[in-house]
Amino acid sequence: MAKATAYFYGRLFAENPHLRGMFPPAMDVQRERLFNALTRIVWSIDSPDGLTPYLGQLGRDHRKYGVLAEHYTAVGNALLATIRRFAADMWSAEMEAAWVAAYTAAANMMIDAAEADAGVSPAWWLAEVVDHELRTPDIAIVTLRPGTPLRFTAGQYVNVQSPRWPRVWRTYSIANAPRPDNTIRLHVRAVGGGWVSNALVSHTKIGDSLLVGPPVGTMVPPCGGGDAGRDLLCVAGGTGLAPLKAIIEHVISSGRRPNVHLLYGARTAAELYDLSDLIRMESSFPWLRVVPVVSEQPSYDGMRGRLPDVIRRFPSFGEHECYVCGPPGMVDETVRRLRDGGVPAGRIHRDTSHERI
Repeated sequence: MAKATAYFYGRLFAENPHLRGMFPPAMDVQRERLFNALTRIVWSIDSPDGLTPYLGQLGRDHRKYGVLAEHYTAVGNALLATIRRFAADMWSAEMEAAWVAAYTAAANMMIDAAEADAGVSPAWWLAEVVDHELRTPDIAIVTLRPGTPLRFTAGQYVNVQSPRWPRVWRTYSIANAPRPDNTIRLHVRAVGGGWVSNALVSHTKIGDSLLVGPPVGTMVPPCGGGDAGRDLLCVAGGTGLAPLKAIIEHVISSGRRPNVHLLYGARTAAELYDLSDLIRMESSFPWLRVVPVVSEQPSYDGMRGRLPDVIRRFPSFGEHECYVCGPPGMVDETVRRLRDGGVPAGRIHRDTSHERI
């Protein structure tokens, strides 16, 4: 895969040197993200229509990079040359024709989505930092106020760019439901060697400006029907708390009163960076139960263990609507435990809180 991605970018920039300026100086993360997206499209080559929501979101999100319709042709040509080179043993004229047709259809879906979105919302928002609170040495709560209204749904995330690292975007979940003052809160953990995360935690102050991309993501609260009346289970690992807290805020503001269990896990008690605020929410809304969980501190006087294991200590959540967010391994294992416990796949909503570097 590494050789294929290196060949792809070498070919793309050799034939289109003007495109290099659209990418960050260090290509590692961007290379992986773009190639993963292209790979997903290629594997779904026989049914591009099934990718319509994903491709639409991808096309709208690419607006912030300055992507134009003609750039899709350049990317498609480079990708075709890469596949032809690295899949030579199985490649044929018929396969090439089918691939070109499918990629063209996929590219047109992205282009159409971007053009439709251009008349409705900006490609990005300029947002002022109105609050910056360091909760632990490596976790900050950053509050932003976009210059124009940013419409989003609780549970969604945005891409953020710091002026310290132009053209480098990283994703962060919005940690609140929509508010009248148009502010959004981000929970940011500084990752070792991370460009954007360290800039946001250690080098950002009140009054600074950041760029924010359009809200994306589908892990949102039930909006109606029978599911809207179900009790909720939220399982949050680390800063994966952010979108789940937003969903709980949304439920509170909706006036509904389902029972909500929030299992909030970290390695140590000191890393439960938002526990005091959650306890305040719990005291105001008795149908909300917050259960802090610590996995690597034997002296902790509370529930201890890994979140997927802790779930088994409760009665079945088979009738709940379940939301899970945190490190990839934790999310995968928690989802398996919920499925084994009788929760239908359609009532499990997941998001992976990857390291935001």
